[in-house]
Amino acid sequence: MTTFRVGNVTVRRIEEVLELGYPPEFMLVGFDPAMLARYPVAADSRFYDSASGRSLSSIHSWLVEIDGKTILIDTCSGNGKARALPIFQRFHMLDLPYLDNLAAAGVSVEDVDIVFCTHLHIDHVGWNTRRDGDRWVPTFPNARYIFGRAEYEHWTGDGKGPLVFPDNAAVIEDSVLPVAEAGMMELINAGQEIVPGLRVEAAPGHTMDQLIVKYESADGCFVISADVLHHPVQVYEPFITSRFCEYPDLAEKTRRDLLAYCADRDALLLPMHFGAPHAGRVARTATGYEFRPETAEAAPAGLEIMQS
Repeated sequence: MTTFRVGNVTVRRIEEVLELGYPPEFMLVGFDPAMLARYPVAADSRFYDSASGRSLSSIHSWLVEIDGKTILIDTCSGNGKARALPIFQRFHMLDLPYLDNLAAAGVSVEDVDIVFCTHLHIDHVGWNTRRDGDRWVPTFPNARYIFGRAEYEHWTGDGKGPLVFPDNAAVIEDSVLPVAEAGMMELINAGQEIVPGLRVEAAPGHTMDQLIVKYESADGCFVISADVLHHPVQVYEPFITSRFCEYPDLAEKTRRDLLAYCADRDALLLPMHFGAPHAGRVARTATGYEFRPETAEAAPAGLEIMQS
């Protein structure tokens, strides 16, 4: 289990799956295969599988333990959810040991105090709910579920989310609205704190109202970066944008701002989809930035890479 400690805060990765994801040519708009030779870290086997030509894609939560609170940030894709659209086949009717992995960290579903979703896409909200008979009910019965107010409004009511990204509409129906209907949802604005010391900031582009999470102290700082970045190659070439970004130009600006912050503050960068070790530092170079994985260790021996 990947664990980082910054000041008095412990951050642990709770894996749903580490698998072969989309080919970078499909996923990353502006990607050129020559970049893999130019930036060896991006071509590392932890991040790119040369045999298949596909990126390594981790889908995980970050479990933050701070001042006696247990906070789960983003809840992956979820089990047993119908995602039959061709672009989402990799998320269809999953049966993955996510809750077992959470239990292995010593945390039961009852122990989670807060669930925070950086944005409301398919692979960030799935374990918000679980199947109970013919209903979807909140998975974490004692948790406050916190969503960005503007992000929630983007996907519900008269919001434009379902028009911009109609494939995500079913996700809201089974993984977001049941939480609201159960009376367990709270809405937060950019600039507010989830708990003292853990602040959310606007990170528009991937969705218009995506939020990132920052922790700053005299002992260090970290950023849980939501989907500002999907692959280390974007550290080197920030103009590269995910095909799933709703507003690509805005996503690029947000990415450049985040990289500058991490480099200037030596902040630990905690993305949602990087391969092992799943986090690292950003350093300035003569021409831009480079990514430095937080450890030099490869993925644990015997790790199964799912061929989805």
